[in-house]
Amino acid sequence: MKQTLLITFLSVAAFTISCKQSAEKSTAEINLQTAEEKVEAKTKDAAQATKELTQAKKEYAYAQKAEFVAEKQTQLAELNRELITLSNKVETSSEAVKTDTKPKLQALRDQSAKLNTQLNEAKGATESTWDSVKSTSSKAYEDLKDGFQHARQWASHTIAP
Repeated sequence: MKQTLLITFLSVAAFTISCKQSAEKSTAEINLQTAEEKVEAKTKDAAQATKELTQAKKEYAYAQKAEFVAEKQTQLAELNRELITLSNKVETSSEAVKTDTKPKLQALRDQSAKLNTQLNEAKGATESTWDSVKSTSSKAYEDLKDGFQHARQWASHTIAP
């Protein structure tokens, strides 16, 4: 009888431990699954927020289109005034300087005309083409500004003040 009681007790104990481990495992699995679902939801939320922020930035940049074009046109007008001043200095120089400088000045005028055309096109840019148009116009302006800076430096060394 004692043996039966002992076997029964051990069986109940083993069953209880087994059930407890199974319950702990299930709770751990549930917690892990819940954590994974939370991470997945937060990742989706972050991706959506990033997408919305990117769209908002594009919309803001597009809304600033008129200001960008006006600013670049003002900068272009200033460079054109300086180009006229430089051209006038060249005209009062020697024939050798004039001959050497005219192609450089013409290249700057061509760049200026190209930028002016791009800025006129930028006025009609759509939201989907704006980033490309803005980038192209900005690069054209920087190229013209750099070219003019080189011409100005060359002229200051070549043309007597």
